[in-house]
Amino acid sequence: MKRLGRDAAELTALADHLTAHGLVLEMLAGPLAGIYDPAGPGRMLFAFFAAMAETEREAIREATLEGLDAAARKGNHGGRPAVITDDMLHTVLRRRAAGESVETIRGDLIIPTGKRKGRNPSLAGIYRALAEHDKAQAYPDAVAQAHSEFAELRTGT
Repeated sequence: MKRLGRDAAELTALADHLTAHGLVLEMLAGPLAGIYDPAGPGRMLFAFFAAMAETEREAIREATLEGLDAAARKGNHGGRPAVITDDMLHTVLRRRAAGESVETIRGDLIIPTGKRKGRNPSLAGIYRALAEHDKAQAYPDAVAQAHSEFAELRTGT
């Protein structure tokens, strides 16, 4: 019964589809065994299923957010580790200021850790790191506030 839909909108669409094609829902086993017409008396069953799907979806969402929050408090964050280290970024910034292209600089950069250890970073990764650096330079107060809020989360104050 839980597999009928993930939310009320999906169940409503299913009920409309069944009604449009003259089909009914037949439960073969379980406490609600029987035939249910979504256009007739079965409408209440579909409303019940819709409410249950919404409730279950919200419970899953809350549990996921609580898990992410607990992981963040422990210092665990999702996603891959950054490939471009601070040292690499400073090298790129210094050499770009001297007039070298990112394509030329890329060949001299080596990833120090992780799955791609010993390889060169991608151009997209370098440009992404440069964009993040530029954003941090443009909004230093916002970056400082984000760091302080994160530190408060970690300490639990």
